[in-house]
Amino acid sequence: MRIEVITGFPKLLAGPLSESMLKRAQEKGIAEITVHDLRDYATDRHRTIDDAPYGGGAGMVLKPEPLAACIEALQKDGKADEVIYLSPDGEQFSQRIATELSLRERLILLCGHYKGIDERIRSLYATREISIGDYVLTGGELPALVVIDAVVRLLPGVLNDGESLLTDSFQNDLLGAPCYTRPVEFRGLRVPEVLLNGNHEEIARWRAAEQEERTLRRRKDLLEPS
Repeated sequence: MRIEVITGFPKLLAGPLSESMLKRAQEKGIAEITVHDLRDYATDRHRTIDDAPYGGGAGMVLKPEPLAACIEALQKDGKADEVIYLSPDGEQFSQRIATELSLRERLILLCGHYKGIDERIRSLYATREISIGDYVLTGGELPALVVIDAVVRLLPGVLNDGESLLTDSFQNDLLGAPCYTRPVEFRGLRVPEVLLNGNHEEIARWRAAEQEERTLRRRKDLLEPS
């Protein structure tokens, strides 16, 4: 999979992309993740990428020219499957969407900043808009990392234990079951005996029951028909 991120603040992505599973996925050649500095596509000597909004008001807006130049340059060798704008008014990101995107060959993620991007870029280039929640962040860089992490970990070969994906929260519209590790007792609390008896069928039934109970208690909406 090829993922390209367009941002005016590339340093915000450097650390997370060079650690843990994202690092492993790139080293294995499973995912190619490239960050493009929007300022490289500005045309003035100050490398300006933002300007005041028409109509007045607070904040700044990312200019259309650098964004268009960058997107068009990236797609000279072929169109991306999706050009995704990370926006608070986009569709709510979910495990279903992560799974869907993991089947694509190439994604371009467009990070807004300040008050956002010129609306004409959204109209002309964005094929999808995604929000990671009902709140506002400084820019789209953190949401882009969330999307990348959720998508890349689903790619075959990224996780050492692929079966682990099957027990993730939301994979079957259920939350995950409780997890325990050594020691057996910690500050007066013991690991449930069922997890210690070696009966894998019984353990599977216990985990399934715990998933349903936890989902019913915490996220009943997941069990409601869509």
